Amino acid sequence: MFSKGTIFGFGTPIDINVTFNDADSRKRVLIKKYDVDPEKRQRETLYLFTDGDNVQGLIVIATAPGKRVDFNELKCELIGEITIDNDSKQTTVFTSHEKILSGPGSFEDTKVFEYNFDNVSMPAESYTGISAFLRYYIRVTLSRSYVPNVVEEHDFWVQNTSQESEINNCIKMEVGIEDCLHIEFEYNKLKYHLNDVVLGKIFFLLVKIKIKHMEISIIQRETTGHGASVYNESEVVAKFEIMDGAPAKGESVPVRLFLGSFPLTPTYKHVLDKFSTKYYLNLVLIDEEDRRYYKQQEIVLWRKHL
Repeated sequence: MFSKGTIFGFGTPIDINVTFNDADSRKRVLIKKYDVDPEKRQRETLYLFTDGDNVQGLIVIATAPGKRVDFNELKCELIGEITIDNDSKQTTVFTSHEKILSGPGSFEDTKVFEYNFDNVSMPAESYTGISAFLRYYIRVTLSRSYVPNVVEEHDFWVQNTSQESEINNCIKMEVGIEDCLHIEFEYNKLKYHLNDVVLGKIFFLLVKIKIKHMEISIIQRETTGHGASVYNESEVVAKFEIMDGAPAKGESVPVRLFLGSFPLTPTYKHVLDKFSTKYYLNLVLIDEEDRRYYKQQEIVLWRKHL
């Protein structure tokens, strides 16, 4: 697509194209672009990078045949920024690297420039959340006299892996209503990688309520802000019915959830002091009068190197 500047009422179309040197071999991921309205978030395929990678490639600037473009400077930046969009939209740049690729010059048709950012520190992952959005991108600015600058932004995605924790205990909990309902549930561990399987069992020790069915859901809870301005927002990532019909005393129901099927992220704690993301398994029992009894248990998610 052409980015357009105007000189004395005449349009001079300029196309800026950003590429990566290893695009043929670099992995790509399908992500959702951030929009305030989740229903308007469009899918996009981006190149995947990790903390410490070299980010390098070519910038190809082209104009219409026979047109000459004079410019003052060509600048390339690698930028990481985070946007928090609750009551008011706030965007913060948390990392920025800049390279001046050319001073004053001119070109006709096409001109190619190399850019190179070595060993870029990117410990925070890219993220599209409920009201938090963290992005990395290359921004190219062609500065010109008397007309607006031409600016092109080219996003890429960052994911980082971690090591499995040595301590990963199973989860056992009891929940009930006195003299009416007593259940015990257990999950095989607390910490799961994003392609893991949650295994568990629900034991019915006392059942005097007519249970219609039971479901389990994965809930994402995002926290933004500080102090009195803390915002907690939740959304259901997935929901399953794991039992249909009334259970009997002494019965057990197995739980098996394949996490790799869902758009999950690792658990994030105080990312750049802007947001946190937690995940919960939410067990819900519904009786014949549609009353709901539920119990939540937090689980920790992490990204495993594949």
